[in-house]
Amino acid sequence: MTQAAPNDIADLASGKDHNQENFPVASWLLRPDARAPVMAYYRFARAADDIADNPDASAADKLRLLRHMRKGLTGVGAAEAMELAHVCRNRGISVVHAMELLDAFEQDCRQSRYEDWDGLIAYCRKSAMPVGRYVLDVHGETRDTWPANDALCAALQIINHLQDCGKDYRVMDRVYIPLPLLHAAGLDESALGGARADRALLDIIHLLTEKTQGLLRQSAGFAAQIRDRRLASEVAVIHALAQDLCTLLLTRDPLVGGVHHSKRRAGWLALGALGRYWLGQLRR
Repeated sequence: MTQAAPNDIADLASGKDHNQENFPVASWLLRPDARAPVMAYYRFARAADDIADNPDASAADKLRLLRHMRKGLTGVGAAEAMELAHVCRNRGISVVHAMELLDAFEQDCRQSRYEDWDGLIAYCRKSAMPVGRYVLDVHGETRDTWPANDALCAALQIINHLQDCGKDYRVMDRVYIPLPLLHAAGLDESALGGARADRALLDIIHLLTEKTQGLLRQSAGFAAQIRDRRLASEVAVIHALAQDLCTLLLTRDPLVGGVHHSKRRAGWLALGALGRYWLGQLRR
């Protein structure tokens, strides 16, 4: 495609919306007054994500467009960013959660390989944790909830990386699986471009999935820490969906596909999570 001008963000739009995400975004579980601010953040994040993930735009164009997003958070720039900045001003929320997210997308334009688990977590610190922190701020929750939030959000990000490891390599030439793990198994990045994963690659995916399950164990009490019960209900559902996706990653080949929930399976998992959460509330 023709290289995008700095203000042509719409030209890189993927058309994806919040109903197509892996996990609930501003679902009916949230208070009505919280949904609009959460959706403002989602529109901002979706626009920035579409820029960073566009396979045709150059890295230079992406970085210029992301700078245009950043300008909108503190002045005149991208409409999605200006909208979010307006919400943050009205709610007394810092725009740092949006700035940090842009840091992650800019990193995607500059870095396409990772060396270890700590590097992945450092990336998640910018790409995932600020999302949950913003939602918590919208609901007036305390920072005591941040450690559990950070563990859950990092888990969601890494699940996404593992689900899409083949696509990320083929389409974006990005490899989030730490390279030393591949090399130690006698593999290189090209293993991610195959029609299916061999045993050695599956073992690596399973190792990373098990480490992700550790993050989910760290965040197991997150919903119980949240004062807003409607937000806590959504968090309980997200945690259950993440746990099940880890189970799927341990039993299915992400290069073949199918490591995603059907609407029916997601619905049953959500109902089960809500039932367990509210039963726990009644017992308390």
